Amino acid sequence: MINRLYFLIIIVGSIFGSCSRTTLEFVVKEPAKINAPAAYEFELTETNCTSYEWDFGDGNTSRDSIPKHTYYLSGNYIVTLKGQAGKKVKEVKKEIFVKAPEKCLVKIETPFGHMIAELFDGTPKHRDNFIKLSEEGYYDDLLFHRIISGFMVQGGDPNSRGADMSVQLGSGGPGYQIDAEITNKYAHVKGALAAARIGGPANPLKKSSGSQFYIVHGREVDEASLRQFEARRGISYPDEIMKNYTEHGGTPFLDQDYTVFGQVIEGLEVIDKISSVLTNPQDRPIENVAMRISVIK
Repeated sequence: MINRLYFLIIIVGSIFGSCSRTTLEFVVKEPAKINAPAAYEFELTETNCTSYEWDFGDGNTSRDSIPKHTYYLSGNYIVTLKGQAGKKVKEVKKEIFVKAPEKCLVKIETPFGHMIAELFDGTPKHRDNFIKLSEEGYYDDLLFHRIISGFMVQGGDPNSRGADMSVQLGSGGPGYQIDAEITNKYAHVKGALAAARIGGPANPLKKSSGSQFYIVHGREVDEASLRQFEARRGISYPDEIMKNYTEHGGTPFLDQDYTVFGQVIEGLEVIDKISSVLTNPQDRPIENVAMRISVIK
């Protein structure tokens, strides 16, 4: 009986003391590029602990044993791992560094996931305005108030924040327009970020809305149709744009009429999800689709 009790004590002591006798350690698997947004992986290398808690240093945590985490802002971060076995807790920290993005990027958050969009240097007025409004929180909780599957999703009307379904949306803005920056370098391929504007004779210079924008959903496009658009508009699509159109689709009939100032480079599937929601006769979603936009820097 004494031997059995002694053996049990050894086992229990081993369980509750193992964490304190084992080096809790992990490795950081750096992505190919450590520019924001940078997706890091973390892997345990030595531990007998039974539960884990990660603090990634940017306000986010995880209890996964092998977590992944994306940093959307540059800077130095202290990653803390706590391991526990019984009442014993071990802690280990490591520092990682995230560089600023090489391009101008924004994160567009929606109920269906987020998109990462590049803002083009070739349209500096639109780029700088979009950054300014995003950093001010102008777009936070605004709606994608006009959604047409196979065409585009539109938002950025400040009147949409908390708007009742009876409110007619689409005319709001910050009180100014932006000079057109239309160029052959950019086109309305799927995921293109473009500025909404007043159409027709009232806006002969094609000035853009100060805040409203749309993201192209689009339809399939073949090369023959693109050649017709080239002839009609007097333009010549670069090979890359031609390839993008034929592979992903878009709305080429808008080219040269509206300023394209960015492109979704991650999260094209989110556009598909948003475009599939039910809408009323005015193309407004039956259930609100809100946004939050932040600058990745």
